[in-house]
Amino acid sequence: MNSIKDLAFFQSLADYMNDHPDTFEILGEVDMTMGIIMFDPAGEDLRVCLPFEELGCASPTTMAAGQETGCDCWLEGDLAAWETMFKNIEAGDGATGRQTISSLTLVGEHIEVHGIDPMGIDRFFRFNQTVQQFFDGAGQLALSNS
Repeated sequence: MNSIKDLAFFQSLADYMNDHPDTFEILGEVDMTMGIIMFDPAGEDLRVCLPFEELGCASPTTMAAGQETGCDCWLEGDLAAWETMFKNIEAGDGATGRQTISSLTLVGEHIEVHGIDPMGIDRFFRFNQTVQQFFDGAGQLALSNS
């Protein structure tokens, strides 16, 4: 599997989502542009834009610093927190307990949700099950690559 610090990782997650619409259909359609910001202690931060549309995710793109404000919402946190979440996903059949994206953002200690207006943040919480299923695709990718 690609490193989570690589845009190709998020493209693989988008491809998995787009190839398995039946998995996401029960959750309903999504119309949200979400940013991901991973702060790397080495200074190699990753900023990704995920354009969710209907039952899929169009091509993820990298963003420059500050471009996240063009998203409905964005999640930002230290790289270690993101790595821990994805390791939890890969170890089981999706994230569990305090490693779900909902739990991580509600506590807000290591990954926080932001938006330029309350409606953008609301979109994240309204569609968080779809976002979780999107991230849980990492477990399926790990299985298919082993």
